[in-house]
Amino acid sequence: MCSVAGGGSKPHAVLTPFPAQGHINSGLQLAKLLHLRGFFITFVNTEFNHERLLRSRGVETLQGLPDFRFETIPDGLPPPTNDNAHQDLPSLCDSTRKNCLLPFQNLLGRLSESASSGLTPPVTCLISDLAMYFTIDAAEALGHPIILFCPMSTYSWLGYAHYQNLLDRGLVPLKDESYLTNGYLEHKIDWIPGMRNIKLKDLPTFLRTTDPNDLVFHFIIQMTKEAHRATAICFHTFDKLEGEAVKALSFIYSIPLYTIGPYPSFLSQIQQTDQLLSLKYSLWKEETQCLDWLELKEPRSVVYVNFGSWAIISLEQLYEFAWGLANSKKPFLWIIRPDLVSGGSVILSPEYLTEIADRGLIASWCEQDKVLNHPSIGGFLTHCGWNSMIESVSAGVAMACWPFFADQQTNCRYACKDWGIGLEIDSNVKREEVEKLVNELMEGEKGKKMGQKALEWKKIAEEDTRPGGSSFINLEKMIKDVLIKTQN
Repeated sequence: MCSVAGGGSKPHAVLTPFPAQGHINSGLQLAKLLHLRGFFITFVNTEFNHERLLRSRGVETLQGLPDFRFETIPDGLPPPTNDNAHQDLPSLCDSTRKNCLLPFQNLLGRLSESASSGLTPPVTCLISDLAMYFTIDAAEALGHPIILFCPMSTYSWLGYAHYQNLLDRGLVPLKDESYLTNGYLEHKIDWIPGMRNIKLKDLPTFLRTTDPNDLVFHFIIQMTKEAHRATAICFHTFDKLEGEAVKALSFIYSIPLYTIGPYPSFLSQIQQTDQLLSLKYSLWKEETQCLDWLELKEPRSVVYVNFGSWAIISLEQLYEFAWGLANSKKPFLWIIRPDLVSGGSVILSPEYLTEIADRGLIASWCEQDKVLNHPSIGGFLTHCGWNSMIESVSAGVAMACWPFFADQQTNCRYACKDWGIGLEIDSNVKREEVEKLVNELMEGEKGKKMGQKALEWKKIAEEDTRPGGSSFINLEKMIKDVLIKTQN
């Protein structure tokens, strides 16, 4: 394993994720990989999310590592009324691009003063979420290399990279709301290199707007353009899974592109200190009884259900999932976070709780990587966020897919059509379909084939992240050619 901690001061990477749970998790895992290779890490969160972390995990979660530090910048938004709810996505996109550059530059100035005093190594490189592209200005001003990391699937980024083309061809914005349901989204897209047999509905959902000035749609177009200014881009994936998308992107971007993943497969094969293992970033308090409960279940018998950190569902949809799971008669662990349901708290009837008492556990949050890797888990009902998808691949667990928004439709399409590890649930969820698909996932012939395919992908992911594997080689190359090149 390449280590850069010898002679002289350590290289110092400042890593800045977009302020959403999935993006933070991905960034933190990448930061750990670099720390294990000798980097001093400064991890930059927004003040709002930092306070949420302290409430969910306690102050001690950030103590114990002098060379892995957390800093904050304001997000520029007024304090929300609910401290435990996620923030509005359009507002976050707008505010980060308008308000975060100056606080970030001030932070870099403070880090420079700290280095002058001998308290920390000088900052040598920046690593930022693709959505935090304001950091490119700061990197250019200081002459630092900057790598943008992509916390979504590479196929999704390829779709985003063609939003401008969709606009130029007049395919978006939609003429009116009826285009969401009249079959228009079935329009075949046969002109995106690297994406075969796809339709409009398979591309990330921010194109489904009738507003020609839609903030998030135009934010994404700008994001894909600004990425050209970076030193390099790294993708949380591996070549055999998404190599076709990476090849297509290499014709769009003239900068180096690195596939480095899955991070969970990397980290599971590396000896970590207790202090590093304890560094986690959950914006909700994790309930440890989930793992104790799983210990009592048979191998590969439990369905794990989690719709991620951002999805908001209706009470009607919740009840359809609830009774579909109950009627399947399969044991299940269901994560219902505090803000999952639109417009209020979740109240499940005594009748329902009695029905599932011997086989269902409902919790508000958990350590998902540990749950997915538990031998009792036999399937994953997921919203198809990329963190969940790549963690499921790393754990060798097949999925029932119910995509919500953003890149999740693209992830679902590839999991079900190309990778052979997913079954899609119709967006108009009905309990009968949930029951049917859960049973197919857990004991049907197709489910068995998917489970075997998931284990094959797990093996490939492990091979790619070992010495000599493509992701391992790419990580070492990125460090040597980009992150520490200026030090040599």
